[in-house]
Amino acid sequence: MYMVKKGEWCEIIVPAHWSCTIEQLLKDRWQVPKKLLHQYRMEKSVIVNGEAKRWGEELQAGDVLRVRMFLEEDLGVVPEYMNVDILYEDDHILIVNKPIGMDTHPADKGGKHTLANGVAYYLQAAGVATKVRHIHRLDKDTSGAVVFAKHALAGTIMDRLLHERKIKRTYMALVEGKLKEKKGVIDAPIGRDRHHAVRRRVSPKGDRAVTHYELIRYLPKERLSLVELQLETGRTHQIRVHMSYIGHPLAGDHLYGSRTSFITRQALHARQIRLLHPITEEMVEISAPVPADITNLL
Repeated sequence: MYMVKKGEWCEIIVPAHWSCTIEQLLKDRWQVPKKLLHQYRMEKSVIVNGEAKRWGEELQAGDVLRVRMFLEEDLGVVPEYMNVDILYEDDHILIVNKPIGMDTHPADKGGKHTLANGVAYYLQAAGVATKVRHIHRLDKDTSGAVVFAKHALAGTIMDRLLHERKIKRTYMALVEGKLKEKKGVIDAPIGRDRHHAVRRRVSPKGDRAVTHYELIRYLPKERLSLVELQLETGRTHQIRVHMSYIGHPLAGDHLYGSRTSFITRQALHARQIRLLHPITEEMVEISAPVPADITNLL
């Protein structure tokens, strides 16, 4: 699909498969929220072939559609220089490889030393004045791919895709012991542990949580299993809680019962992201390189 950024505007040559009205594109296909939809209408932020047309008009293949997506916004976090490892970027999405030992975003306003601070600096240096929007997050000691949206519409669409489980996240982990089953599904609700401020636990009163796992390789010397995991839900500490629950805590994850000293953090890496692009609907598939502390064990 032809799509290019022109100042505040995103210019798209309408493809043949967009057989709909302007309103159907915005309301049904993109599912623009009411507040943003009202803003687009009031500010005449949708132009077809150089004219602000009625939203009930049909889009035709080859029409030049312009949508004012790239409005200037406050970054929302303090920009802070750091070496940000970019895995994928276009005008709508930014996917970054989060290092070990770094929070995804600040806990408090004005907080620093997080991935969001580094992304804010990166965007500012590139002349992109937009709010830093992380679509999901990773624990401080989990490495790997994190998705950011570069404008409000992309953020709204990807939030919905995540809620609908259409953003597929694949993790790899080293867990203690040898799994009996090569593949399995853990469907066990997760709630807070009332005896510990940080820890979560499987609880009948918790939120539904589903994790799929597959054994990739067993390391007999270290008595560790390399597993690949996919999440259907995104509960706090979900993989860590679920693997501990079935008797195979993540190596190095002492909060959830690990006794391993091979690694100094939970051996968990967000290896791959697969999602439909929020605007073009094309598949985006990105992999994050595995950090040295895991590859050295392998």
